[in-house]
Amino acid sequence: MAIHPQLPFDDAPTPQDPLTALVERYRHLTQAVMPLLARGERSDWPVRNDHCFQRIVLDTVCGGVWYDHLARPAHSHLNADEAQRAVELCEAIIAGDVDLAQLNRQSLVWRGKVRNPGAR
Repeated sequence: MAIHPQLPFDDAPTPQDPLTALVERYRHLTQAVMPLLARGERSDWPVRNDHCFQRIVLDTVCGGVWYDHLARPAHSHLNADEAQRAVELCEAIIAGDVDLAQLNRQSLVWRGKVRNPGAR
């Protein structure tokens, strides 16, 4: 992944507990980094707001609507595997290795907001 020097990728505090560190990294990426990118060099992304990035990432990690799998607030109930996958997915989206528009469409299908184009 190419690091953008002007973006606050590493501004998040680094707690000692590995799970806490992963969750804080996920939150930093979805609340600060991804919205900043969406308003700048990644203006082609379908979403701009932090809660939209969180919805897409968590739905993808959970394989469905996240609140059907996790208690609220989700970041407080992620296990280490889920937190690791969330961070990796955020980083893959930022690097352009994953199609955010496709993940958004799938999230909306799971939520009944759009029809699944593959369904008959």
